[in-house]
Amino acid sequence: MTLQTLEANGIQFIDPALAPIWEKVEAGERLSFDEGVTMLQSDDFPALGKMGDYKKRLVSGNKVYFVLNRHINPTNICVLSCSFCDFAKKPGDPDAYELSTQEILDSIDPEMGEVHIVGGHHPDWTFEHYEQLVKDIHAAYPKVNIKGFTASEIDYFDRRWKIEPEESLARLKEAGLRSMPGGGAEVFSERIHRELLPGKANADRWAQIHRTAHAMGIKSNATILYGHIETMEERVDHLVRLREIQDDTNGFLAFIPLEYQIGSTMLVPRHTPPMDDLKMIAVARLMLDNVPHIKSYWVMLGEATAALGLHFGADDMDGTIGKERIAHAAQADSPAGLARDRMARLIKTTGRVPVERDALYNELKVYA
Repeated sequence: MTLQTLEANGIQFIDPALAPIWEKVEAGERLSFDEGVTMLQSDDFPALGKMGDYKKRLVSGNKVYFVLNRHINPTNICVLSCSFCDFAKKPGDPDAYELSTQEILDSIDPEMGEVHIVGGHHPDWTFEHYEQLVKDIHAAYPKVNIKGFTASEIDYFDRRWKIEPEESLARLKEAGLRSMPGGGAEVFSERIHRELLPGKANADRWAQIHRTAHAMGIKSNATILYGHIETMEERVDHLVRLREIQDDTNGFLAFIPLEYQIGSTMLVPRHTPPMDDLKMIAVARLMLDNVPHIKSYWVMLGEATAALGLHFGADDMDGTIGKERIAHAAQADSPAGLARDRMARLIKTTGRVPVERDALYNELKVYA
């Protein structure tokens, strides 16, 4: 039995349902919710990859970005009990920890382009503790961009200490914060929220906080956590909501599809397959027509799949990371860190041009 193929403007389609979508992509037209679902349900991986790569090249040519950075997770003590999380611990747990400011400062190198701060919702640390941490990092390393605190953490500062997002973000910006990560979004689905993260900021609150940050000149990333109990329709709904926020604010720098790490939570019996990771990257690039950068996040995908993602629409591999703890608490299958030169070599093996950047995508060095 031979597969029937359809050729449309340079792409061979095994799945003919993708051909009219490709025509809209070439024409620069926005894709619909239903077309997003069609793409995620399709098994025509070569065509989706070519479509995603075409759209990526319109945005960033042959360049692929990375940043010399350090992920700092100040504490894993958290008041929440999200069903998908292996990172969070309760006070007194054997693996619970709290990093001192000096330990954090000692882990930073002045050559880094970014410090990325995300941690648990600590029951006792005051907002002033976090504010002072940002001040201390900025004072010690004034040239290092500080990216910190998810929308769920900003929401927690309000619920725990009655400091509304407008105030907390203004104070953190004054202290030295330059951008925000996209974590805490998980999946914008009321069903998912009820089942997996009932105590965490919901989709509307996450969106409100990012809109507030964008209005204050604080750029941010956006994410999705996929590969667990969500449906394809819920994935696409998440992308459409993000696209609507970006239409209004133009504040998202990048989108990061985050593959669920099974760890010990075991929401599903096995990892989503690599082809689903690649499909998620391609569909994100095609649906998020107003978000400039899509990451192929090697920490969760592993180096091999992340490198393939650069042919499916991704133009960023994130960073050298250093002492990232959250994904590795869930037993992510990747090394704890990649050196700058190794990252550049990995990108070159895909035929792309590595570009070292800072947190705001200012280009620092092009590796010819």
